[in-house]
Amino acid sequence: MKVAVLSPVAWRTPPRHYGPWEQVASNIAEGLLKLGVDVSLFATGDSITGGKLYSVCAKGYEDDRTQDAKVLECLHISNLMERAGEFDIIHNNFDFLPLTYSGLINTPLITTIHGFSSPKIVPVYKKYNKRGHYVSISNSDRTMELDYLATVYNGLNTTQFEFNDTPDDYLLYFGRIHPDKGTAEAIEIAKKSNRKLLIAGLVQDANYFKERVEPYLSDSVIYLGNAEPAQRNDLLRNAYAMLHPINFNEPFGMSVAEAMLCGTPVIAFNRGSMPELIKDKKTGFLVNNISEAVAAIDEVKSINRKACRQWSESQFSCDKMVADYLALYEKILD
Repeated sequence: MKVAVLSPVAWRTPPRHYGPWEQVASNIAEGLLKLGVDVSLFATGDSITGGKLYSVCAKGYEDDRTQDAKVLECLHISNLMERAGEFDIIHNNFDFLPLTYSGLINTPLITTIHGFSSPKIVPVYKKYNKRGHYVSISNSDRTMELDYLATVYNGLNTTQFEFNDTPDDYLLYFGRIHPDKGTAEAIEIAKKSNRKLLIAGLVQDANYFKERVEPYLSDSVIYLGNAEPAQRNDLLRNAYAMLHPINFNEPFGMSVAEAMLCGTPVIAFNRGSMPELIKDKKTGFLVNNISEAVAAIDEVKSINRKACRQWSESQFSCDKMVADYLALYEKILD
């Protein structure tokens, strides 16, 4: 079987820091290669893969801002679609734009919908509903307007996350600095619980950081910037608990699965995919507001950290994700 994996071109695949879609595309490609599948990865030129790499740019448009994002995306997608006949199946991890080619090629296109940036993009998915094959990354992140082949949870390379049963006493916020992700709420939770908070992540909203985060930084609320993989592992495994007070219906929380792989319980606002990721009172706590989050911190000691690791490993591993996708490829081709 010859599979083309289409990744975005905002960041390198896999990303150096931030880039969840690129990370999943990489995990799919490298996982398929381990199973002996012939894989071609379409990504930035600095991407790393054991398969064949096809690119139209040396770096992503977020790493090199001199490039026009839309122009790069058009060149990137067309680079794959013009050689679509070389592959048995194309796995699209690049949102809705590649769908517009699907009526012009004979190669089946399976699309992982990593979330809807806006309801305005749904008409494109609807147009190709009968031709394409859609996969959701959580049961919560579905629209009644589309047909889905399956739900496949994002898979992580479990060996990159080290289990730790003797953590420090700090709380951790790990994710984009953005109102949706609840950085300010995490600070309030930490202050009310008299706990040290470490914050790591990409500043995606500069005004929000300046107004809601920066004024509250201190010896007990520390912003560490964007975390490299090795630093990420240390931060996650040594945390007493991770705070995830999201203000939107998150399709999937990679950092939530990563924290639990390290044995670290997660306290999350009960929205979006969180009930699918977290076993309430077993691997963390699903709460509705700041007060409930503060109360949950006192209950973290009741969580078995090994149970966190086992749960995340069983549900959110690369091996499981790739096996699920391979079964879908075979179903489509049959």
